[in-house]
Amino acid sequence: MSASYVPDPRDLLRRLTAEGPSMIADLERLVSAESPSADFDALRACREVLADIGTRLLGGKPVRLPDDDATGRPGGLLWRTGPSDRPPVLLVGHFDTVWPLGTLERRPFLVSGSRATGPGVFDMKAGLIQGLYALARLREVCAEEPAAAFLVTADEEIGSPCGGALATEWARGARAALVLEGAADDGALKHARKGWSFYDIHVTGQAAHAGLEPGKGRNALIDLARIVVRLESLTTADGQVTVTPTMAGAGTTQNTVPDHAHVVVDVRAPDTEAQQEVDSSLRRLVAETAQLPFEITGGINRPPLEEASARGPLAVARDCADLLGLAWPGSAAVGGISDGNLCAAAGAPTLDGLGAVGGGAHAEHEWVDLARMPERAALVAALVAALPAG
Repeated sequence: MSASYVPDPRDLLRRLTAEGPSMIADLERLVSAESPSADFDALRACREVLADIGTRLLGGKPVRLPDDDATGRPGGLLWRTGPSDRPPVLLVGHFDTVWPLGTLERRPFLVSGSRATGPGVFDMKAGLIQGLYALARLREVCAEEPAAAFLVTADEEIGSPCGGALATEWARGARAALVLEGAADDGALKHARKGWSFYDIHVTGQAAHAGLEPGKGRNALIDLARIVVRLESLTTADGQVTVTPTMAGAGTTQNTVPDHAHVVVDVRAPDTEAQQEVDSSLRRLVAETAQLPFEITGGINRPPLEEASARGPLAVARDCADLLGLAWPGSAAVGGISDGNLCAAAGAPTLDGLGAVGGGAHAEHEWVDLARMPERAALVAALVAALPAG
């Protein structure tokens, strides 16, 4: 870590620790602004709350990224700090959640001891608050403020159809990408993520009365069932490649031979070669098994975040933890995906899982450890200052 940037890293941690109550108050505001991915009005309202918090902390308004022309989906937010003519460290996050509007009524933001719960608190609103505080305090303690950009999108939970292109664009020009998704178990950072592919397999049959003349029908559900049973064979014995049917549907009424059936399939793979191989194998399996007309839509959505992409920033993070006097949390490879996959694919050294310590992403018991929010913010700030330009 350059001494000219952060003369006293532990002073940075002390400042952030003193602001713990303010961080909690801002987290409550943000969690209380519900933001399901499919509700555009709610997303806009949450975006304004986040923009207001960030403007107060950073002393400047964010750029409001354009709404999507085709769908009207709200765009995200972007802050720039430090010199604008230098490659920034890119901080990445999202403010959309998986929780439908109204979840807050039965599961409001609550604090019990050092634990906070509420919809989206771990995935990933606490990480957003930590990132804003990190940049705010960094400018106070740096002799020369480092260049940084903070990109917050509104559609990560549905595959980043709009925000993904922005993450890729900004990552190409960044000296590194730090992803503020929640930590792995016990606060571990994430040095690798599997790649993600998803498919919708449709089978078309012929309807007929199930009682009067079932033989005249062509049962799309039976044909799809043959395919689904065979999909299990594509999951590897070591569990590194997983092929998981998740949602399915068929038919029109209970007494009609179904003339259509479909299944959604989730695929995870640890590296690009395995991801491409399972893509080919799945398409071949369906073609060999189907006896009725079929169609496969979808495909590879996110390439893997491979360990090599995280090696550099992970080493710097360990040095930063030492200088801050923090216990090293370790790192892990995980199966879930994030926009970090896209940043790594764009060529940026990428480290993920720098957000909140907690757990229960997408689950009713979702929680964060409030006592560790200042230290995570300090680690992010130190990393922004320490990461080399190239």
